[in-house]
Amino acid sequence: MDLSNLKPVPGSTKSRKRIGRGPGSGTGKTSGRGHKGQNARSGGGVKPGFEGGQMPLQRRIPKRGFVSRNKKVYNLINLRDLEVFDSGSVVDLELYGKAGLVSGIKDGIKILADGDLTKALTVQAHKFSKSAAAKIEAAGGKVEVL
Repeated sequence: MDLSNLKPVPGSTKSRKRIGRGPGSGTGKTSGRGHKGQNARSGGGVKPGFEGGQMPLQRRIPKRGFVSRNKKVYNLINLRDLEVFDSGSVVDLELYGKAGLVSGIKDGIKILADGDLTKALTVQAHKFSKSAAAKIEAAGGKVEVL
């Protein structure tokens, strides 16, 4: 089989509409644009979101405060979720994914102190809450900031 000879099945594709090719084509003269009007002109039409002069939706909706475009969003993992790992293991980014604790790293992983940790683990993450770091070290584990 030669990939350069592949063609779609006859009838499965439509040929494009050739406009402005005489009156016999059915789309001659005005080429399907009608007579005069804004959309008949070259460069005519309105921008996306234009509502005919009515106050557009994006301007009608109230806005409040400041939204930072540079805000960091972390995947949050609680200490009780780390109980699934074996004692003495190094919990890294790959293990979080395999355990189903994170689906895609956003701006990093933050460990929170909700729940208790009974195993000595070496936990790697981008951020730790102070109480989570204290609980990990109290259980005999280590905290590694990436």
